[in-house]
Amino acid sequence: MQLVKLIRPLLVLSSLFVLAITCRHEILDPAGGSGNGGGVTPTEVTNCSADTVYFVNTVQPLLNSTCAMSGCHDAATHKDGIELTSYAKIMSTGGVNPGNPGSSKLYKVLSKSGSDRMPPPPYAGYTQAQKDIIYKWIAQGAKNNSCNACDTTLYTYSGAIAPMMNTYCKGCHQPASLGGGIDLSTYAAVKVQALNGKLMGSITQASGFSAMPKGGSKFSDCKITQLQKWIAAGMPNN
Repeated sequence: MQLVKLIRPLLVLSSLFVLAITCRHEILDPAGGSGNGGGVTPTEVTNCSADTVYFVNTVQPLLNSTCAMSGCHDAATHKDGIELTSYAKIMSTGGVNPGNPGSSKLYKVLSKSGSDRMPPPPYAGYTQAQKDIIYKWIAQGAKNNSCNACDTTLYTYSGAIAPMMNTYCKGCHQPASLGGGIDLSTYAAVKVQALNGKLMGSITQASGFSAMPKGGSKFSDCKITQLQKWIAAGMPNN
């Protein structure tokens, strides 16, 4: 009996330790997600507006890389009753008030301090640009929308590569959370992974590489082409 009493707390501590270091995501399914059912099919457009924030293209992958992680707001943990693994769950548990970002918990927690801020320390907080994405999406009605347009002629670091890394990768690959020991939070760090071939190998999900984004859909052919062109151009910081 004494042995059981000693082992049990050790098992609990071990489980917490695994949760603390794991950067694993639930697959975000805009039509319901994580095997929970429900939800609706996202509205997809081809004549995309530069002034519109699309849930499937931008909001979903951003939340996936920063919030819907094991130990936080995935389906298994759903910390504080909040699950951010699908459009349906985001709308039902994330405190989203369509059209009113100021009264939406999902937006307000991004600017709080200390442990109340999301993502919490030691994870990096949202940049102002990322906060603006959530703000604008909610202000525009928090729609379950999608845009399938992509421009392969745009492959500058600032215009295509950095936004790609910030939305899909940075949440799990930055100094506070070095998934796989890889940092993708700065131009210099991204260039290192591009030079050694790991970035392209992972994003194209080639054999022998860890498929990225982890738990998410493979990058579109257009995004892969943008990355290939940037690398072929010498990976300029432009």
